[in-house]
Amino acid sequence: MANIFFSGIGGSGMSSLACFAVEGGHTVTGSDRMFDKYPETQLSSTLASKGIRIVPQNGEGIDSSFDVVVFSTAVEDDHPEKERARKLRIPMTTRPEYLSKIVSDYRTVAVAGTSGKSTIAGMLAFMMKKIGLEPNFIGGGRVKQFKTDQNPGNFLAGKSDILVVEACESDGFIIHYRPSHAIIANLTLDHHSIAQTADMFRALSCNTTEKVLLNGDDPNLSFINVPGKVAFTIDTASPYRATHIEYRHFNTYFRLGGVNFETLLPGKHNLYNALSAVALLSELGTDLRDIASVLPGFQGIDRRFDVLLNDGNNIVIDDYAHNPHKIASLMDTMKNMRRRICYIFQPHGYAPTRLMKKGYVDAFSSGLREDDHLILLPIYYAGGTTVQDISSEDLCAGVSKKGKSAEVLHKRSDLYAGISKWNTYVVFGARDETLSDFAEEIARRLS
Repeated sequence: MANIFFSGIGGSGMSSLACFAVEGGHTVTGSDRMFDKYPETQLSSTLASKGIRIVPQNGEGIDSSFDVVVFSTAVEDDHPEKERARKLRIPMTTRPEYLSKIVSDYRTVAVAGTSGKSTIAGMLAFMMKKIGLEPNFIGGGRVKQFKTDQNPGNFLAGKSDILVVEACESDGFIIHYRPSHAIIANLTLDHHSIAQTADMFRALSCNTTEKVLLNGDDPNLSFINVPGKVAFTIDTASPYRATHIEYRHFNTYFRLGGVNFETLLPGKHNLYNALSAVALLSELGTDLRDIASVLPGFQGIDRRFDVLLNDGNNIVIDDYAHNPHKIASLMDTMKNMRRRICYIFQPHGYAPTRLMKKGYVDAFSSGLREDDHLILLPIYYAGGTTVQDISSEDLCAGVSKKGKSAEVLHKRSDLYAGISKWNTYVVFGARDETLSDFAEEIARRLS
């Protein structure tokens, strides 16, 4: 067993790997700049309860006793912990490199796509566990029903050789994954250009040894043509096409293969997510009726359409939507529920905001109705070196130019004085855990 140090352990992908390593018998220590700033977070307590030692992220926690140091891709090359590991000549690896080795050790299902990965991976792991397949799971999002004092909700250590992983394209390393099965949910603009991401998804498909499940309605995925290709659809013909669809405010009903299904996750985008998981399980040999019996039990992922208040008059929702496609899907779902919605969005990172500026403006301009309003919070900055040459004011100007109602709010507390102006709030954005606290406070004040 190894003594492993995780630098950037507070990240969703890093914390799941660290917990999985503990379950494998390894000794784990970790650090994160978020924990240095906010030492009393729930995640740090959960990791400590699991036996993981948390130390300051200044390099002093690394000594010659460690067999390897796993670095988050967010940790800069000149960071003190990297310099310390080099000085002590401790082997270093990155999170995606470390995960790639684990993928090869299991009969892995790699869940890819620019939207929906966390939900699909968590849904698959949940249903596999309920069916009795005893899966392993390394995810990014926190499955609500997996959360305990010693599990953030983003991993499982099962007894089988099946592993479900969230295969994120952000770091480009998925081209080295060699899974047994892959799901490719969709392809839109997110961390990279559509063309760059398409190349990664093509490589992942070619490296998959058995089935590749993909969204047959997504024109950007039409280039994938591998022997194990199986499509799932809503709008076009496929082996796994949903019919008799009923979209309701907080759930969706559909029919597939003569079996009735229900998912508690609303919206067309979540129907695609459910279809992908159902198709994969069916391809693994699980009867559709058994799948249908466990699907309604899945309560979702933290910060994926979390309904914090719904008292008949006021609704407050907390969501992770952060790229144009996710935002458009969220707004489409909300349109079917309410008039006069106040959307509160915090962009994450200067580079992603720069890349997706036009997509953001287009999504908000299309999604906002005449009586809706958009509040933009300042861009979330987690630290490190980056060019800060774009702001939320730039996004606001683009949306306002399209004739839609938008403003920038620099102090969150300024919202509270006029909070009763709206009775429907949707707070969304990635990476910043305090967004949930903000949404909770809005719900508390409205109720």
